Amino acid sequence: MMQTLSALVKQGDIRGIGLSIGLSEVSSETLRQAHAIHPITAVQSEYSLWSRQPEEELLETCRELGVSFVAYSPLGRAFLTGKLDTESLEAGDFRHAVPRLNGEALTNNQQIVKQFSKLATEWQYSNAQLCLAWLLNKHPHVIPIAGTRHEKYLIENAQATKITLKPSK
Repeated sequence: MMQTLSALVKQGDIRGIGLSIGLSEVSSETLRQAHAIHPITAVQSEYSLWSRQPEEELLETCRELGVSFVAYSPLGRAFLTGKLDTESLEAGDFRHAVPRLNGEALTNNQQIVKQFSKLATEWQYSNAQLCLAWLLNKHPHVIPIAGTRHEKYLIENAQATKITLKPSK
């Protein structure tokens, strides 16, 4: 498949090649193999203060290869915003199946978010802004994609690009 995609780039039919963790379970090894055939533009995986598995190896591989990392769910599936009411989720909402949002784990995580909310308030940011700023400040090649249905949150989230976190934070 990489040879076909590479040919499409060379023909000008597509601009670049990205790999989605959600579809292909891209590991550092797979990324290196694909990149050896044709330069990869970006990979995508869940990454947030709550889900940090990419730090184990993949982010460093992306940095080495000059590959952008698209972080989905940078707000922890909305839980880290402090605004998610798990009791009000519709019956078919996928978050009912997320172990971190159920039972004792939910209770523990609610306490963590409560402390995080206090910190965000103390620093005069929203939880979402602090989550996004953390990603943007931590790795320059990480591109967080936060979903929202409301314009005010879109504007608020965009302000995270102006936040500089000091290493002590």
